[in-house]
Amino acid sequence: MEERATPRWLDVLWLIFLGGLALLPPIREPHKQWILLAIGVFQLLEARLMRGIGKRGNIYAVVVKIVLATVLINHTQDVPISSPYWPIFWLPVMTAATYFSPVGTLIWTGVASAAYVSNLIPIALSKEYEITWQNGWSVIVLRILFFFLVAMTVNRFVMEYRLQVQRYQELSQSLSEVNRNLKQAQAEARRAERLAALGQLSAGLAHEIRNPLGVIKGSAELLNQKLAGSNPLSQELAGYIYTEVNRLSALVGRFLDFARPSRLDLHPEDLSSVMDKSLKAVEQQGAGARVAVHRAYALELPHVRIDRELFEQAFTNLLLNACEAMGESGGQLMVRVHRGRDDKEVIAEVEDSGPGVPPEMKEQIFNPFVTTKKDGVGLGLAIVSKIVDAHGGTLKLISLHGQGACFRVTLPAAEMQPLALSL
Repeated sequence: MEERATPRWLDVLWLIFLGGLALLPPIREPHKQWILLAIGVFQLLEARLMRGIGKRGNIYAVVVKIVLATVLINHTQDVPISSPYWPIFWLPVMTAATYFSPVGTLIWTGVASAAYVSNLIPIALSKEYEITWQNGWSVIVLRILFFFLVAMTVNRFVMEYRLQVQRYQELSQSLSEVNRNLKQAQAEARRAERLAALGQLSAGLAHEIRNPLGVIKGSAELLNQKLAGSNPLSQELAGYIYTEVNRLSALVGRFLDFARPSRLDLHPEDLSSVMDKSLKAVEQQGAGARVAVHRAYALELPHVRIDRELFEQAFTNLLLNACEAMGESGGQLMVRVHRGRDDKEVIAEVEDSGPGVPPEMKEQIFNPFVTTKKDGVGLGLAIVSKIVDAHGGTLKLISLHGQGACFRVTLPAAEMQPLALSL
């Protein structure tokens, strides 16, 4: 149900006022009652009619009221200019002041004043009544001045009201943005707490596991040497032990990379050259053999203060993930480095043509041990996120399921970046 702009009791009060005008002398003038009824009906239906007409509804509203006011003046006095109903012209004047700007209000008030003065035309043509400055013109000019005074007073309040509404809307938008940022900050704080707890757990487990793995690895090497040239099955089993221990050792190393605090060696760097170094590392590993790489680097980019070694690791992880997401069939890998807003940010994007990330995984994809790969551990993106966060940047996933994934790294320019010292 549509909410009414004004309460019903105001409409009833409006009708009571018009009824009072209809009952005042001359009571037997039927035209007056019909005109007042038309004014009342139009006033009640004005908002609905304006919505139906569209953009020019405000113009039609003022014109109709000027016409009705002129007709009322003509039917309420033998000499129309002396009609006691002349204040009815305030109605179109205030309507124009409500709908239009100050200039528009002045124009429409002039039109209403001209309509009021037009009642003198029949008198001037008939020459039955002479209007002098003392017996007419001074009163007419005074009334017209009051028209303009009322119009500009109402328009001033309307313009101030519109300004206040605009301020409230801007304040509301600002509060909404602050609220969104606060929720995001709260989510990031909760995520940071989870990362800290998982980091401590990972570090403890990794240290406890590493020592037994060293013993198992050394024992497997000795066993493999003792069984050389003997039982083939035993030698094969010893080889399995050695291989799996190496895999576990690499996994423990990744746990330690994620959990170990380290110092950042910050220097102004060209992000495009860091990305190129990571691309070469991926090519050397053979991960992008069937991938077509497309580079799009903006020229004369501002430098960013980063730890080059850590960011080479971060970009390498993102590039490897993109290549693995496209599978053995390969695909298109787009790498972009460009400016952010007002040259205060530098943005690096790694976009693949793979299957993308399922919508239900987008919120957790940067959490540790969350992965979409069957044989993945789920630490690669968590390490990347940790590195980017430590440099005062942001890491976002832009993905439509089935249309590839795009990871966007945003970093402040060197002169805008706070001095982060630890990771």
